[in-house]
Amino acid sequence: MRALRRLTVRASLPEALMPLSQLVTNLRWSWHPETRDLFEALDPELWASCGGDPVKVLGEVSAERLAALADDPGFLEQLTTVAADLREYLDAPHWYQSLGADAPATIAYFSAEFGITEVLPQYSGGLGILAGDHLKAASDLGVPLIGVGLLYRSGYFSQGLSADGWQLEHYPALDPHGLPLKLVRDADRNAVVIAVPLPEGRTLYAHVYRAQVGRVSLLLLDSDIEENSPAERGVTDRLYGGGEDHRLRQEMLLGIGGVRALRAYCSLTGTPPPEVFHANEGHAGFQGIERIRELTESHGLSFPEALQAVRGGTVFTTHTPVPAGIDRFPKALIERYFAGFGVPVDQLLPLGAEEDPSKFNMAHMGLRLGQRANGVSELHGHVSRDMFGPLWPGFDPDDVPIGSITNGVHAPTWTARELVELGTQTTSQGDPLEVDGEVHFDGVDRVPAAELWRTRRLLRGRLVEEVRRRVRATALSRGAAEAELDWTETAFDPDVLTIGFARRVPSYKRLTLMLRDPARLKALLLDEERPVQLVIAGKSHPADDGGKQLIQQMVKFADDPEIRHRIAFLPNYDIGMARYLYWGCDVWLNNPLRPLEACGTSGMKSALNGGLNLSIRDGWWDEWFDGQNGWAIPTADGVEDPERRDDVEAQAIYDLLHRQVVPRFYEVDDEGVPSRWVEMVRDTLRETGPKVLATRMVRDYVQRLYVPAAGAARSMAAGGYEPARAEAAWRAKLLEHWPGVRVAHVEATGVGETPEIGGGIDLRAEVELPGLAPSDVLVEAAYGRVDDADGLHQVTTLELRHDGAEGSRHWFTGTVPLTRTGAFGYTVRVLPHSAHLVVPAELGVVVNA
Repeated sequence: MRALRRLTVRASLPEALMPLSQLVTNLRWSWHPETRDLFEALDPELWASCGGDPVKVLGEVSAERLAALADDPGFLEQLTTVAADLREYLDAPHWYQSLGADAPATIAYFSAEFGITEVLPQYSGGLGILAGDHLKAASDLGVPLIGVGLLYRSGYFSQGLSADGWQLEHYPALDPHGLPLKLVRDADRNAVVIAVPLPEGRTLYAHVYRAQVGRVSLLLLDSDIEENSPAERGVTDRLYGGGEDHRLRQEMLLGIGGVRALRAYCSLTGTPPPEVFHANEGHAGFQGIERIRELTESHGLSFPEALQAVRGGTVFTTHTPVPAGIDRFPKALIERYFAGFGVPVDQLLPLGAEEDPSKFNMAHMGLRLGQRANGVSELHGHVSRDMFGPLWPGFDPDDVPIGSITNGVHAPTWTARELVELGTQTTSQGDPLEVDGEVHFDGVDRVPAAELWRTRRLLRGRLVEEVRRRVRATALSRGAAEAELDWTETAFDPDVLTIGFARRVPSYKRLTLMLRDPARLKALLLDEERPVQLVIAGKSHPADDGGKQLIQQMVKFADDPEIRHRIAFLPNYDIGMARYLYWGCDVWLNNPLRPLEACGTSGMKSALNGGLNLSIRDGWWDEWFDGQNGWAIPTADGVEDPERRDDVEAQAIYDLLHRQVVPRFYEVDDEGVPSRWVEMVRDTLRETGPKVLATRMVRDYVQRLYVPAAGAARSMAAGGYEPARAEAAWRAKLLEHWPGVRVAHVEATGVGETPEIGGGIDLRAEVELPGLAPSDVLVEAAYGRVDDADGLHQVTTLELRHDGAEGSRHWFTGTVPLTRTGAFGYTVRVLPHSAHLVVPAELGVVVNA
């Protein structure tokens, strides 16, 4: 018999323990050790059995135990201290409060998934963990962020393994009342209901739940409510589940419903409405369409005018290194769903236009709606400019208006407490959150090598205990008998070099690359004097049978009785498991197919714990590998045969392990300390640690994107949105007349027969501007190194001055300096110019000489 509904019933808290209510509902406990200590003290045995989940502990602790604690002076003192610390954290000014009036009062951050804690399983992988770390770091910095997402009643999925190693998916039913969430209610205590129109007169309704992430509120929309028909109730059933129609409704609820939830929440709480809207990937793109609809109805703006107003305050982040990873919907489906929405469909569709005229591309819409866009590492910025370059025809990749802010990770969440207490994240420069410029965690230099090594061994030992526990539980779930599992008690060894590999399992991450030469891998694992042990984890998307086959291949290899004490695949990779891996692994292995790893933040988390990376130079590792924080796996970029490329790069991994990594780990001094290894650990903690912080990342977003976007949004909204109207009119005029713009002639003087450094080339360009004024354009000389095909490289630009006109003919002049030897070239180009453009390439039009 199945229960109709599940509830979490809690004991009533005595008056003296009421602060526990605020502590348990503020997810700061997920990264604040002292708060977790307090909840563990409620009932240590219950804490262990509940997996360190304060919500579950408070839901199951007995009334008798609570009554006893209410009279326990020691516990009450601990409670008072922790509650006061939370109040100070929430109320005191932080870094953001020093920025002044230019900083936006509120920023909305939209994401399809958020990985805050394993207790709130609303994430599938790196995108969600990044979003969760973004919110936590914003809280630590005092950034007034509001997160917006969906509440998936079954999360992503829980992963199991069959007897033959095939991935099994289980979708647990989540009770919002048993999660650290509060239902958003109006002044009459009624649940706030959000409505999103659907075709055929249907409506999608949702409740809004709030998770408190330190100082940051996270709003999660839930469609599983009585107001909906069965089909609509299931919209928020699973993360990344269902077909195109289902996914489109999810993304409409996220974007359109998310904006409406924000409006309701801000109105109820007196929070200033957001000035900046940050879309974390294309899933949230419809937030811009809803804001356009709002402005057309509230201020009478046309679609193009509202688009200008919305673009100014919109930031778009792409995490996708391949076109196949982008959400694309049939154009006919978009037409059907938005036919009666309130915006002209014929003006909406071009925002998502792509090469295939039958498709609507969500990333393209995100880029066209966001005046500021970025990739998530320097290399990913280059990849994105190449991939999305066709949206800006006529421009070189370097001119495509997509920047980069390299991801970071939230140190208090991911760093082992023992390392923090050693001082590995302290600096003589002051508070790391307040330091401008490069930071060095030089506190680690005061830690003796023996103590640093002792701590690393302690953390490795903790991982070994966790691996043994999980290996045993997995074997039982796959059908093994208790009598067969004695070997799990001695599996793995706290003194053996431990390598971790854990991530999602798409093909490009190459889970099984390490298996290319099974005999050589076995030799490394079983070396009698210098063995290696491997911990592997990761989920494949439920619809990806190819990924499941990779997992099965790895599981079957690890099942071999000869090596199962040295290699393990651990199912159900989540935040809780990940911490043990990041704390305890000596080496973090990452071998994606370059350049398809947008960032790869798992290696960052390992580095914060003194783990050394062994990685293909992709994502963040491409820019921050320094020769001391690990090893770069050589790539076979020029090899076109994928099988041969995999062989070459796998052999490179085996060689690095055999010749460099393993010897250095086992080369110890008289005190038993591998001194050269420890120095690499120390360098990683000192130099790499500060770079990979999420607080560094969020500061970059604030200073480079949020503050300028707020300024642009205010500028567009001034005087009843008059600048937005004017900018839309200017763009329409410019694009109408642009086909007639041309560089008619370029005259160069001042160059002798033998040009020399220090000289210059005097340029005079004749430009036809029919219907346009000189102030509408920017005329530039572009110059630099020239190749044999006359291609310009290392380009520098010089703005040419207007120097007279005759009708629609205009002359522009300037002097190009000769600053380098060798082959040199130049050209002249014409670009649009407006005070409201972030970069001249923004409109995607250019005329070259």
